[in-house]
Amino acid sequence: MVGASVYKTAFTLLRIPSRTNTKITMTFKLILLRHGQSTWNEKNLFTGWEDVGITQNGCAEATQAGALLKRHNHLPDLSHTSLLRRAITTGNIVLDSSDRHWIPVTKSWRLNERHYGALQGLNKKTTAEKYGDEQVKIWRRSYDVQPPPMSDDAYQKQNEYTRLQDQSIQAPRTESLEDVVARVEPYWKECIIPDLRSGKTVLVAAHGNSLRALVKIIDCLGDEEVVELNIPTGTPIVYEFDDSLRPVVKGGKWLQE
Repeated sequence: MVGASVYKTAFTLLRIPSRTNTKITMTFKLILLRHGQSTWNEKNLFTGWEDVGITQNGCAEATQAGALLKRHNHLPDLSHTSLLRRAITTGNIVLDSSDRHWIPVTKSWRLNERHYGALQGLNKKTTAEKYGDEQVKIWRRSYDVQPPPMSDDAYQKQNEYTRLQDQSIQAPRTESLEDVVARVEPYWKECIIPDLRSGKTVLVAAHGNSLRALVKIIDCLGDEEVVELNIPTGTPIVYEFDDSLRPVVKGGKWLQE
């Protein structure tokens, strides 16, 4: 009887836990990337929905970003980007330099840069000299203040190249950061989250303000917090999420040389 008791105790200690009691923890990965330096970044102009390309330096930033993703094994399975050339080009270069040029890419106006209204095309320094630093700071950095809207003529010309396939959607004449959050959030919920839930590593190649909007949503930032957030060109930000899609590290991990 003693031997049987010892045997039973040893068996209990060595028993492998039941599979039904083992919880498998899933992690989901998202890569955010602001486009490489654009030609209007270089000229210090308000860009918004104006469709400009990237500079040689911007191409180099995108190439380096792709190399970083490959080196750290953050390889996207699919990509989302805006309808604007600078983000599309950046995304393509990143995918090419990380040997992921073959993955699916989805484009949406909801990831476009914030619309700067009548400020688009103006030099930031000259505009500050004309209207004052404080006023320009309010237009640029406030959460819920829109810049002056673009004129009817400018709006008509804009509509010729906005490429909005859904005719029920009208292009904006101007936007605040709050407006950008309002259009980005449905895309996050309806397009990006399902991709993450399916186990895909997702790249979003977009713009300073559409990415700030995403970070606000992901990290639950307050209005005052997000206006202080700056996202540099060409620097990948890698988020990992738990089962509840809460970020493992708030703010993500910034990949740099």
